[in-house]
Amino acid sequence: MSELAILSQAMIRERKDIILSILGGFVAGIAGVVLFSASGYLISQTVFAPPLYTLIVLTSLVKLLGLIRAVSRYGERLYSHRATFSMLSRLRTSFFAKLIPLTPGVLSNRRSGDLLARIVGDVESLQHYFLRVAYPPIIVVMVFLTTMLATASFSFWMACLLLLGMLGTVLVVPGIVLLGYRNINGHVRKQRALLSTEVTEVLYGFRELKVYGQLAKREQQLRQASAALAAEQQRAAGQLLRGQSMHAFVTYLISWGVLALGAYLISDGTLAGVYLAMLVMASLTVFDEASAMATLPAYKQDSEHAAKRLTEAVLTPTMQPVKPSRTLNTDHAVSIELSGVSFQYEGEWRPALKNFSLQIPPGFKTAIVGPSGSGKSTLIELLLKLRTPTAGDLRLNGISVQELEESSIWKTANVVLQQSHFFRGTIRDNLVMDGEDHSDGDLLDILAKVQLPTTSLTDPVYEKGENLSDGEKQRLALARAMLRNGKLWLLDEPTSSLDYVTEQRVLTHLYEQASEDTLLLICHRLNGLEGMDRIVVVEQGRVIESGSYSELMEQKGYFYKMKQVELQLIGETGD
Repeated sequence: MSELAILSQAMIRERKDIILSILGGFVAGIAGVVLFSASGYLISQTVFAPPLYTLIVLTSLVKLLGLIRAVSRYGERLYSHRATFSMLSRLRTSFFAKLIPLTPGVLSNRRSGDLLARIVGDVESLQHYFLRVAYPPIIVVMVFLTTMLATASFSFWMACLLLLGMLGTVLVVPGIVLLGYRNINGHVRKQRALLSTEVTEVLYGFRELKVYGQLAKREQQLRQASAALAAEQQRAAGQLLRGQSMHAFVTYLISWGVLALGAYLISDGTLAGVYLAMLVMASLTVFDEASAMATLPAYKQDSEHAAKRLTEAVLTPTMQPVKPSRTLNTDHAVSIELSGVSFQYEGEWRPALKNFSLQIPPGFKTAIVGPSGSGKSTLIELLLKLRTPTAGDLRLNGISVQELEESSIWKTANVVLQQSHFFRGTIRDNLVMDGEDHSDGDLLDILAKVQLPTTSLTDPVYEKGENLSDGEKQRLALARAMLRNGKLWLLDEPTSSLDYVTEQRVLTHLYEQASEDTLLLICHRLNGLEGMDRIVVVEQGRVIESGSYSELMEQKGYFYKMKQVELQLIGETGD
């Protein structure tokens, strides 16, 4: 599929405005040629002192053509820009619709600054595709051919000269510009993406860079990236200026050729002298319509590169091959079944999950424990359909996750991830995110259950929760999940930053609310797991132990050893 196929499809949807803009541009172009030709003819006629009515007709025609040209040009600008902005809107919507299901995979594969550059800069660059790539050749050919046919009625050789000029401006000049611009194809966009990436990382990591004394070094890298971008932009601007200069040269060369050829034809008696000024003005005017051809290759290369980068961002192996068509029942507890599930991150040498099998009946409380990097968090991302298994089958309520609509899974899931995002606003804004109406009393009650009774709903929250401690972030995330009515709880280290006393109090309220729901808890701490229906021990993406708390303790296997180490550490801390 061509990189510009998405643009072609968007143009087809806006075909009405595109046709109207082409019609307006053609009328404006022809009106301009006829306007200046009539002006030249009027000037020539005044030498011969024609009747007054002839001058009145010519003068009125010039004024009428001026009005037609202005109105047509306005219509052409109106419809062409409306079509362009509508296409950009569709492209943004389409791009985001394809990008959202790929998260968080696309975020882990690409730097956030580069992705931001694609979302903003590359989409904006596509606005030039219709206005400066697809549209100009159509108008130039239509206006030139019409002008040449009209010119041929006065002189065949004059029409041939205009044809030669059209070939020069439509093919030769753009070809030369393309050869020169090909060497810097995409360099400006790449440097802009690099600068955006560096700026984003400096802003996000400012404190760490400051503390470790690396801020000056990163500032120097920013200056170098900015200088490189300016240099590439200067090179690109030079190529555009070169094309415009060559177009002006061809324009005046053909106009001088028309003047010389006209003088010869007049002396030869095959052309009336009164038409010479008209033909010269026509040649000058018709080339104005072709001025956009000089910069067409640059915008074409830029648009193709931008479309390619957007396509690369969404056409990844993590795209869903099956179109979801079923929804998950949200009224009852959910059963979970994994059969031989494997998953490997792109570029990783080992799989995060390998032949992972697990069955969780509805209403079961299951804990997943194991060392860091054993694939526990990946399991939740697969259940939420944020990633796609590379092998195996994953089912909710007996339905393959691939067949389920993401929205139905998210609606029934109360999720707390290791890193929860908080938006700039207030505590209330960050609690009420499910679109449901919650009274202040309900919100304050939830805050009390997560051990934040003194927190006000109007307290400010900075971007990414910068003014909150890790423990406060976790408790707010738990409160946000407890406000939902889902029947599936997916909790990934929800209390790792809390002290033991606060943790037990919070989990007591959570377990009470989820008493009849399916709950999957990922944790490193092993205290409080006595009440779990099942504990699954995972290592290197495999299930190595499974059973109740008492069963695993009796086996004295991996879980037992982990528990003994934890008890020893707690004892040392207590001492």
